[in-house]
Amino acid sequence: MEYSEVNRLSRLTAILVKFQTKRIITASELSQKFQVSKRTIYRDIKALLNAGVPIITEEGKGYTLMDGYKVPPVMFTEKQANALILAEQLVLKNKDASFVNDYSEAIDKIKSILRYTTKDKANLLADRTQYNQVKNQERNSSNLSDLQNALTNYNLVKITYINKENSVTYRLIEPFAILNSENWYLVAWCRLRHAFRFFRPDRIQKMEVLTERFEPHNMTLQEYFDKYH
Repeated sequence: MEYSEVNRLSRLTAILVKFQTKRIITASELSQKFQVSKRTIYRDIKALLNAGVPIITEEGKGYTLMDGYKVPPVMFTEKQANALILAEQLVLKNKDASFVNDYSEAIDKIKSILRYTTKDKANLLADRTQYNQVKNQERNSSNLSDLQNALTNYNLVKITYINKENSVTYRLIEPFAILNSENWYLVAWCRLRHAFRFFRPDRIQKMEVLTERFEPHNMTLQEYFDKYH
């Protein structure tokens, strides 16, 4: 088999994995990722269709795989998927490019076997999690997993919180993002203060994730920083 054929087979396989990683993907996105023309991507899509892969075109949006096309051989819970996404953010700070690339590809393959609903939530969490180098390695909270789950499911969270002045307050919050800079921080809309606030998970004395949901804050993390900082 010639190199060009091997290269195309490898690309078709990678495209299929990419399709199973995201709900919607565009020809432009695939073209940029694989450094080929959009015309080549169109031919690849046609080849996959001819091979029986149920790719659906959504007008004005891109391509998607028919839900249920692949039965996952391994099932991850939402919290397990969230843990993998958080680990990815840590790895992305590594200075070795090959290590980062290999891990990112592994995460893509793991995402490809997630159910669509779990996959969407994992992608949301990846967009809303930012990590800077940890200086303090001490484990000082056990709330991150539940906060991650509340963030991706838009569940209200009731907390008993001790601020830096050691005053106890009771808050009802809408989790928005998770950051790290020496300590972990939760960015959330506080219904008591009617504003976004930073909360340190290690200062949360008591926490309850409620079944009641809130309206999603439709902005990216960068848009939040641009607007409020």
